[in-house]
Amino acid sequence: IVEEGFNSRFDIDKSGQIVLFEQFCPWKEHLDVIEEEAMAKDPEAPKLFYVLYPDTSNSWRVQAVAERPGSFKSRHALPEAWRGVRDDALSERSGVEGCIFVHQSGFIGGNKTRDGALELARKALTMD
Repeated sequence: IVEEGFNSRFDIDKSGQIVLFEQFCPWKEHLDVIEEEAMAKDPEAPKLFYVLYPDTSNSWRVQAVAERPGSFKSRHALPEAWRGVRDDALSERSGVEGCIFVHQSGFIGGNKTRDGALELARKALTMD
């Protein structure tokens, strides 16, 4: 699942910085190994910033990739303007329908749909 998601990342977004899993699985360590191997082959390859996956309530998560395994610091946290905001207020602020939340630290957020989560991640790529 993790390797398949990594290999299709450019199909999800032309930046290659978003990975999407159609089902949840433990991904952090495995993704780090796969990315490291890819970077060894192509040092110019873009680093991953976000992983999208469904959660147990049939909503979708956008999770920022950590700088390194075990780190609490994200490579590119979700935008500060969205952090700690929920539901309709977040949808209004982000311009993306169906928002659920963005954590205060920006490491994770949620949307009601796959497309909504992907739109959040794409917008976040362009923001600080």
